[in-house]
Amino acid sequence: MRKDIDFNKLKNLPTANEMLDEKYGKLGSATRDAFEAKAKAWYYAEVLKDARKSAGLTQQELADKIGKKREYIASLEKGETDMQLSTFILISEAVGLKLALT
Repeated sequence: MRKDIDFNKLKNLPTANEMLDEKYGKLGSATRDAFEAKAKAWYYAEVLKDARKSAGLTQQELADKIGKKREYIASLEKGETDMQLSTFILISEAVGLKLALT
């Protein structure tokens, strides 16, 4: 059975940015910047984890290839630690990702 949508109610829903503003502060605030940094770290960690799995590598195999410990790779993939650009490049190369500056 189809129900009609009340678009007037939808107009009053907050946007994603409004919800983020409320929870983490306005863009440019220290709390919002910290949230944005953590979100980006998580995103890049997910990209690398997916690439590692697609390359058929375990965390230990990747760690061995780049000279790090498996626990470090696990921590990166959980977004629990920041990674340096040099580490990002090492991991990217080890899993077969090609980086391009545009």
